[in-house]
Amino acid sequence: MKIFLDSVDFNSRSGPNSFGLKLANQLTKDGHRVNLDESPDIQLSFILASQNKAPIVQRLDGIYFNSDQDWERLNVPIRETHKKAAGVIYQSDFNKLLTEKYFGKKEFSTVIRNGTDLEAIYNIPSGESEVFNKYDKVWTCASSWRPHKRLSENVRYFLENASEEDCLIVAGENPDCDLNYDRVFYAGNLDWPTLISLYKRSSYFLHLAFLDHCPNVVVDAVASGCKVICASSGGTKEIAGPGAVIIEDLEWDFRPLKLYSPPELNFDNFRENDKNSSIDIKKVSQDYYNFFSKVLR
Repeated sequence: MKIFLDSVDFNSRSGPNSFGLKLANQLTKDGHRVNLDESPDIQLSFILASQNKAPIVQRLDGIYFNSDQDWERLNVPIRETHKKAAGVIYQSDFNKLLTEKYFGKKEFSTVIRNGTDLEAIYNIPSGESEVFNKYDKVWTCASSWRPHKRLSENVRYFLENASEEDCLIVAGENPDCDLNYDRVFYAGNLDWPTLISLYKRSSYFLHLAFLDHCPNVVVDAVASGCKVICASSGGTKEIAGPGAVIIEDLEWDFRPLKLYSPPELNFDNFRENDKNSSIDIKKVSQDYYNFFSKVLR
């Protein structure tokens, strides 16, 4: 199949773009021709369709509902692509329910959660560091930090629940809370192989984000062998793996709210995750191809 990927920047390390690169690489390995300018069979548009070269499949990773923003105006171009798309791929059940609440149901739609390259991860060695070697277990969290990612709650959970012999590594841009603790270290913005080596050295991955959709950092952490601790809100639990610790979060009715003012969590209110989904990019790529074929039929 000839596939045109629209609105994807392969040079960006953001969640949607990094997933786009993994998907493009796997589709190519599967024998498909990706990003041809001439007569593609299907156009996969990430969030927005910037052009129209073929029947459009929209991949959605979230819409606007932050009441501190002009969320209705911001949703207009996403809604327009949603309306004209021949099919829509939602990256989590949560994302599908949210979008249907605001945009209505789409006849041709499916949920395909994010995946990662398990073979590449297998071949990346576990990270070694003088910092790591001083401690029993390594905990990690990673994001492009914004208030709803709850870095302060990640740190608080670590300080209240980890052994005195453990350390926490915080990776990612713009940490927005105090990291001045003896056992908390800031690693900065890391490239993907370095991040994976950190995950493979870590026992736990913290992702207490509020109303996140299907975070690629969690997919990669699970694939690297980490036990995940995440919030129940949003779609993170769908890819956190069986046995993940789920901290009960706000029950949300899908009405606009102040996304950047998330409630504090009660760490005593938790459960074990019972959800499981494939995070293998090979399976994800096949699911995309199957949906493309359904749309074209």
